[in-house]
Amino acid sequence: MNKIKKGDIVGRKSYNKDIIFIVKNIMKTTNGEIAILKGVVERVEADSNIEDLEIINKQIIKSSLKNIDQKLEYRIKKANTKEESNTLKLFNKRSKEEIITGKILHLDGDRKYSEKSYRYYKKLRLNAVVKNIPENKQPRVIYNLLMYYNPDILIITGHDGMIKRGSRYNDIYNYRNSRHFINTVKEARRYEKENNKNIVIFAGACQSYFEALISAGANFASSPARILIDFLDPLIIAEKVATTRKEDYITIDDVEKDLRDGKKGVNGIGAYGKKHLKNNM
Repeated sequence: MNKIKKGDIVGRKSYNKDIIFIVKNIMKTTNGEIAILKGVVERVEADSNIEDLEIINKQIIKSSLKNIDQKLEYRIKKANTKEESNTLKLFNKRSKEEIITGKILHLDGDRKYSEKSYRYYKKLRLNAVVKNIPENKQPRVIYNLLMYYNPDILIITGHDGMIKRGSRYNDIYNYRNSRHFINTVKEARRYEKENNKNIVIFAGACQSYFEALISAGANFASSPARILIDFLDPLIIAEKVATTRKEDYITIDDVEKDLRDGKKGVNGIGAYGKKHLKNNM
C-alpha cells in the first residue's frame, strides 16, 4: 500500500469516501500521523488519521474535476443568456448610457478555486479582482486591499468545516476558519465606516458559523444548516449583486434555486444591487 503524502487525492474510508480531498499537510502527533485535508469539489476542510485514508482512483478524480468544469461552463452559459449579465460598460446607443456592473473583490483561501473563480468572472465580463489569500491572513490584508481596489462587492471564502460535527454550534473554536472570515468581515465594515463606503459582503465556506458571520456584518453567508456548499455558491451571489440594478433589493429567494442546497447552504439579510447607468451625454 502506498504511503499517503502531501498532494495525494484521497477519501476517508470511515465515511465511505463520500468527499474527495487533497492532502494539504501531514502532522505527526502522539496518536500517529494526522492528515489535514481540503475538499476538491466542496469548500470544506477536515483532518483524518492517515490510516483512514485511501488513494482515490484516477478515473474518479478525472470525472470529479470534469464535473466541476461542466458546472462552471453551464453557469457561464446560463448567465450569459440573462439580460442582467451585460458586458462590462456595455454601450447603449439609444440611451447614450453605459451599463456599469458592480466591481467585485474576491478573497479565496484555495489557489485552484481562485483560478476557476477568475475564469468565471472573466467569461461573464464582470469587473472582478481575485486574490488567493490563506484564510488566516485575510483579516490582516483586507483593509489595504479595499483601499486599493475600492470594490462594490466583497467575497470572503476558502475552506472551513466543523471540528466536532453535530454539537458546539456556538463555539467559534469548533470551526476551522470561521473566526478568520468573521474578523475579515469586521475589518471590511471598519473600512466602510471610516471611508464612507457601501459594500455588499458574502462570507463563509462549508459548515461555516453562519450566525456569527451575519452578526459581524455579512449580507450573505454560509452555512445555516452547517452543510457543505459548492465552490460556485459564492460566485453566484457575487454575479447576482453585480448585475442587479442598484434600485432593486436582492434576497436569498432571488438566487435560492441556483445554489447547491438553497437556503440550507447560504442565507442572509439581502442587499441592493450594484449595477448602475452612466450618462455619456
